Amino acid sequence: MAGVAPEGSQFDPRQYDAKMTELVSTEGQDFFTSYDEVYESFDSMGLQENLLRGIYAYGFEKPSAIQQRGIVPFCKGLDVIQQAQSGTGKTATFCSGILQQLDYGLVQCQALVLAPTRELAQQIEKVMRALGDYLGVKVHACVGGTSVREDQRILQSGVHVVVGTPGRVFDMLRRQSLRPDYIRMFVLDEADEMLSRGFKDQIYDIFQLLPSKIQVGVFSATMPPEALEITRKFMNKPVRILVKRDELTLEGIKQFYVNVEKEEWKLETLCDLYETLAITQSVIFVNTRRKVDWLTDKMRSRDHTVSATHGDMDQNTRDIIMREFRSGSSRVLITTDLLARGIDVQQVSLVINYDLPTQPENYLHRIGRSGRFGRKGVAINFVTRDDERMLFDIQRFYNVVIEELPSNVADLL
Repeated sequence: MAGVAPEGSQFDPRQYDAKMTELVSTEGQDFFTSYDEVYESFDSMGLQENLLRGIYAYGFEKPSAIQQRGIVPFCKGLDVIQQAQSGTGKTATFCSGILQQLDYGLVQCQALVLAPTRELAQQIEKVMRALGDYLGVKVHACVGGTSVREDQRILQSGVHVVVGTPGRVFDMLRRQSLRPDYIRMFVLDEADEMLSRGFKDQIYDIFQLLPSKIQVGVFSATMPPEALEITRKFMNKPVRILVKRDELTLEGIKQFYVNVEKEEWKLETLCDLYETLAITQSVIFVNTRRKVDWLTDKMRSRDHTVSATHGDMDQNTRDIIMREFRSGSSRVLITTDLLARGIDVQQVSLVINYDLPTQPENYLHRIGRSGRFGRKGVAINFVTRDDERMLFDIQRFYNVVIEELPSNVADLL
């Protein structure tokens, strides 16, 4: 099944890459220079001692491909465009670059990071805090769904870095609770996501309020024309760092499929696997919010303990659920793609795609969680007749072979 090219397969990664290269070279011939210096270890990057301590304490040993190339130019104050998929260590790249350059004696906001979802903003805040633990960095996440008053109070008491979603950050700038005078670093994370979610105008509005001499970093899995346009408008001689897809990591993640023929049989299959799921922490992905609710009800009615989260829930509920899951008090989480980028749970060792993703790119966003930075993991894909095509596209996109699930799945975890 997986070996035969289906008729008229729409997705061709080679065409996609060629198109991107052509776009970038025609759009940006005189615009980007590429930056190819590679640093094999964190020690060779010239970072402050206390930042290195934070990096090693966080559990990093060797820099990932994007970190080997991306940390140093950012630390040098260059404008950077860094292109790499989720799960490759982008967050730690710009966090390190920011932490290296802050003036810790000045308790004013000096760096602003924007992200497309609240979960991702909070995730970045956590990483920034952890890496900057020995530097005494003050970080605050400004996101919707939380108290405006509380945000104002924290900002007025002074922070070095603000990480947030565009709406709330713009609001804080407009109310002058967030003062832009000392901001000298600005990072857009998952820029492609942000632009496709319609934050473009807000990003432009925020830019207008920032000092004109500012270092800009754009981090993005893909570079659609809108992202290029933003980089042209607001960046000054940026360097482009590209981590090709074949350097991205699905290493260490064993990937399998289960032939379920029909949609109706997925539930039984999942219940059969439940005992295996609960041994470890696992995430189950479905494609719609309604299906999250439906599957959660079905699982609970069979006395299986599961948590669920999706974008229609209010922020507070989402936070509580994620906290339960991170602490391990709940073992199985059902969710949608929206949150794939914000779930960095160290212990997740099993991901189930109850529904295959609708885009091959999202496959890595989902399962790249489990094996981040060389941790082992298992991904199981439920494949109906209608999904065979997508499974084929995914295998070709990532150049992997996905085999049928053996019966001893528990031994693999």
